[in-house]
Amino acid sequence: MKIAIVILGLIACALAAPQGHSTEPIPILRQEQEVNFDGSYKWNYETGNGITAEEQGFLKNAGQPDLEAQVAQGQYSYTDPDGQVIHLTYIADENGFQPQGDHLPTPPPIPPAIQRALDYLATLPSTHEPNRR
Repeated sequence: MKIAIVILGLIACALAAPQGHSTEPIPILRQEQEVNFDGSYKWNYETGNGITAEEQGFLKNAGQPDLEAQVAQGQYSYTDPDGQVIHLTYIADENGFQPQGDHLPTPPPIPPAIQRALDYLATLPSTHEPNRR
């Protein structure tokens, strides 16, 4: 009976031990930041576990209120748990956030019959329907 209690105690200790990722701090190898008076900026960093990131931004069409847009573009990369290096580049502007990367899903091609139908519909004159109530 005492041996069973000791064995169960050892199993409980083994299961209670920290599991998974290390809690050791990851060093920052490089970090730079620059903010300019005109609102433009850039920053970048690199960590000890291979993560890198950088971004730069500016105000597009400054002084033209109807056309002003904040623009940010950059990239980051890291290694996923399966060992694949993930690299993503992006731009964010008046057209929204636009990421690009080999790991991102892409839509399937449009079937030829549907593309022909879309091309045909694009050639038709637009019709103006009155508002229905």
